[in-house]
Amino acid sequence: MLDKLALILLIIGGVNWGLVGIFEFDLVAWLFGGPTALLSRIVYILVALSAIWCVSLLFRDDTAAGITSTH
Repeated sequence: MLDKLALILLIIGGVNWGLVGIFEFDLVAWLFGGPTALLSRIVYILVALSAIWCVSLLFRDDTAAGITSTH
């Protein structure tokens, strides 16, 4: 469950960075009152923590969890 939550937050962060890069529009800041607003900062921190968490996905042994690869 934590993996899925982290991935969802990373998707939100990726879409937000895409909007910033393409349109110079920060959706998180717009929704929560600016880039320095407390709620915006919390979202940014959660996205960063999710990215750190997802690094562990690269090094996990999926066979230990009973997941088998089909390729």
